[in-house]
Amino acid sequence: MTGIQVGLVIFGVMLALMVLRVPIGIAMFIVGFGGYLHLTGGNVAALLNSLKNLAYARLSNYDLVVIPLFLLMGQFATHGGLSKALFRFVGAFLGHWRGGVAIAAIGACAGFGAICGSSVATAATMGQVALPELRRFGYSGSLATGALAAGGTLGIMIPPSVPLVIYAILTQESIGKLFVAAVLPGIIAMLGYMLVVKIVVTLKPDAGPAGARAPWPERVRSLLAVAPVLLVFVVVIVGIYGGWANPTEAAAIGAAACGAIAVVNGGMRAKGLVDSALGTAQATAMIYLILLGADMMNTTLALSQMPGELAGWVKASGLPPLSVMAAILVIYIFLGCVMDALAMILLTIPIFYPMVMALDFGGLPPADKSIWFGILALMVVEIGLVHPPVGLNVYIINRLAGDVPLTDTFKGVVPFLLSDFVRIVLLVSFPIVSLYLVHTFKQ
Repeated sequence: MTGIQVGLVIFGVMLALMVLRVPIGIAMFIVGFGGYLHLTGGNVAALLNSLKNLAYARLSNYDLVVIPLFLLMGQFATHGGLSKALFRFVGAFLGHWRGGVAIAAIGACAGFGAICGSSVATAATMGQVALPELRRFGYSGSLATGALAAGGTLGIMIPPSVPLVIYAILTQESIGKLFVAAVLPGIIAMLGYMLVVKIVVTLKPDAGPAGARAPWPERVRSLLAVAPVLLVFVVVIVGIYGGWANPTEAAAIGAAACGAIAVVNGGMRAKGLVDSALGTAQATAMIYLILLGADMMNTTLALSQMPGELAGWVKASGLPPLSVMAAILVIYIFLGCVMDALAMILLTIPIFYPMVMALDFGGLPPADKSIWFGILALMVVEIGLVHPPVGLNVYIINRLAGDVPLTDTFKGVVPFLLSDFVRIVLLVSFPIVSLYLVHTFKQ
């Protein structure tokens, strides 16, 4: 069999294992293990020699330390009540508009994503905070749950972002540059979602009634409550890209600062500290297991020469580069039906990245092309969290709502998916949107 055929068989078996509810990290390891034995003619010694170095080579990577630190920062924000402060802040300024409470929830999701880095955590945390308020003001179930499910995706779009860290490690790209490149697309995503809410409540005024106008003293108090959180975000991002701290150091500073803020302002006690540590440990273990499984599978795919064959075939096919990019993005959307964001990045980047780098997108330099593709991949992976039939964020928010039919929640996210489509077309057509800040603040 050719390398491409071997790769297709491996992916088919992996998907079958996932249908049988085998955890994705273990499924990837099993197919990688079996595929390696097949390609080496049952050479167990070669396999054991590869396994001997696999875990150490991956987990000894210093850059990976940034993942548990960013996760800990998000845990502190969750257990320290920082999510409530963010929601109160945005709601104080926007809640009196029609649809303003939903707009405030989206703004709070963006703010929480700036100190969390996880979409699922953002959706779950902000859902607990915002859903009671949305209910209190009489918002329709579809708009309330749809806005929160879509807003949760900002957790990985607004830096820091765990999938972006993984992309940077896989492609040897700068974490700081990727974080800076994600800022404008993240802001555009947030504004696009807010615009969707405004359009929905204009067409259906009963879907999102206006809230009460907050007096200025309350607005000032809410601003003072979130100022330390905003400062943490600025310090982390500016510190990484400004060169005075590497990503791990900046993440450590951010985690320590969020912990201190959670204790002083949020009232976090010993139980919250223990829960934060346990939550971080569990999420980190899950991510590292997926990393090891993906490494085993990618080692087998590299041995099959599938990535090189596929890149060579695409280059020789004469297909327009933008058509190839569109096909890759569509594949991501379909994979989002069965995989989580991290697994998609780990599995596809070793295959798609060489293809993209071999193509010419209007003379885009390789360094810019690498960053641009990373942001595009992140955005399409983000869509997988809300589009049917899986849409993990949709299920999380729907479960928190309790009394909203699942079909209503999926209907509620449709307008936000249209906003995502417009944003993808914008970034594909104009790469400068994701590269502007990188070029402006060159190190």
